[in-house]
Amino acid sequence: MWIAISILAVAAALFLAGCQATRAGYESAPYKVVRSNGKFELRDYPALTVVETPMASPSGSDGSFMRLFRFITGANEGKQKIAMTTPVFMSGSATNLTIVFVLPAQFKTASVPKPTDGALTVRELPPGRFAVLRFSGGRNAKNETETLAKLKAWMEAEKLGVLSPPVYGYFDPPWTPAFLRRNEVMVRTKPGE
Repeated sequence: MWIAISILAVAAALFLAGCQATRAGYESAPYKVVRSNGKFELRDYPALTVVETPMASPSGSDGSFMRLFRFITGANEGKQKIAMTTPVFMSGSATNLTIVFVLPAQFKTASVPKPTDGALTVRELPPGRFAVLRFSGGRNAKNETETLAKLKAWMEAEKLGVLSPPVYGYFDPPWTPAFLRRNEVMVRTKPGE
């Protein structure tokens, strides 16, 4: 019995290490932490080159993620493979959602191969300062709503103006156990605050 428990413990440790290595293996959107207060951070992001597409449903069952994935695996005019990065950003309301892949830093908007799928758009997100709160768990409305409420309460207490709707960042693949996932909610605020 102890042998079986030991084998399960080793398998679980290897599985958990693999999930962490998976996230660590990807380039992430760069940022500079300007200030932190516990779990809350103020970050400055540079301009980011992204490819985005609308989402018809919050679950992503409309194939929006796969449209982006096909683009980075060669479904573009240059048939160029582009490395996956983290996080995957999602923003908008339930009736007007957008899913975004940040492209590797080596890509500037003009150098990105044109998508062959007309539902995809390549553009540059402007630089800016964001209030950010990290959270774990699965992607669902309850987690997002509760975390956004905490972030907005912190922003109000810190007298940080809200300049945009929230953007959610998801760093891990769906097979990562929910308690190990890194998710973030971000709200643009004024530089210098």
